[in-house]
Amino acid sequence: MSMTRLYLDWNATAPLRPEAKAAMVAAMELVGNPSSVHAEGRAAKSLLEKSRAKIAAALGAEGADIVFTSGATEAAALACAGRGLVCAAVEHDAVAAWCESSLPVDGQGRVAVGDPTRTALQLANSETGVMQELPAGLAVSDLTQAFGKVPFAFNWLGCEMGLISAHKLGGPKGIGALVVRQGVEVPPQMKGGGQEMGRRAGTENLIGIAGFAAAAEAAARDLANGVWDEVAELRNILELQLSAAAIETISVGNGSPRLPNTLCLIAPGWKGETQVMAMDLAGFAVSAGSACSSGKVRASRVLTAMGFSETLAAQAIRVSIGPGVRQDDVLRFGDAWTAAYAKARARAA
Repeated sequence: MSMTRLYLDWNATAPLRPEAKAAMVAAMELVGNPSSVHAEGRAAKSLLEKSRAKIAAALGAEGADIVFTSGATEAAALACAGRGLVCAAVEHDAVAAWCESSLPVDGQGRVAVGDPTRTALQLANSETGVMQELPAGLAVSDLTQAFGKVPFAFNWLGCEMGLISAHKLGGPKGIGALVVRQGVEVPPQMKGGGQEMGRRAGTENLIGIAGFAAAAEAAARDLANGVWDEVAELRNILELQLSAAAIETISVGNGSPRLPNTLCLIAPGWKGETQVMAMDLAGFAVSAGSACSSGKVRASRVLTAMGFSETLAAQAIRVSIGPGVRQDDVLRFGDAWTAAYAKARARAA
């Protein structure tokens, strides 16, 4: 990883894994359409189904249907549209846009679910990293941030459908999937040739799917080998460093189960947008909340739902790290952030 730039925005998108890149290059050599019956088509179909099986195995979803989409956003639309669902107030916009109402959360961002069969609930929040306890019978769960970072199996969760995306775990952008428990009906939104078991028409993105499968396999190996435990240690080191250097900061979600790589930090008096720009100039890529807002930086509705004021919610940044980031890297970021915060406070005094 370059000493001049340090990427700390893994929750927005993870760097492409070499295994995924190699699988995509190999898939480019196949000329057939998976729906064609000739030898070339059968070769493409074989790769498609092998990739589907690899993703199911990595997700603990053997026996479930993996329906490939353009990403988790499309999967959310496929799962939620027209179902009259409710969701947590901290849910991602891609899910919240399809829900009739939202459920309040506590100060840690966690929610009590009334009727699981009418509820969409994320397993982990992209901004704070806070994880939810999913009730049995849940209609839909956004698994996007948790997949590949924390151990779980779709078949254990008890939900009807799950949303996943390749680029959050080191696969390519533009490919995701809806995971469907067998027997659950999913009316198609895109109709045409009947691909994906009639649930999502259109020729499959075989190159992206191959990269997705390779990334999912590699992510599962990392998880089994304790790589994300090491990432959690680095996150904790950074959290302690920043909290000690600036005691007035607020570490959101500290004390609740969180993703191992995520630190959401509120620095009173220093706007999140300004923090992001200052760190960018210093050579560090971090964010001020979700990356799905058309480049706009605004007060986080996730944080306001948790009870933070609009002012404090606008003074938060998210640091999200991943495998390959070293202790020297996070300490270097911590030093740069602390120095910049001291200057910001001095100017405001």
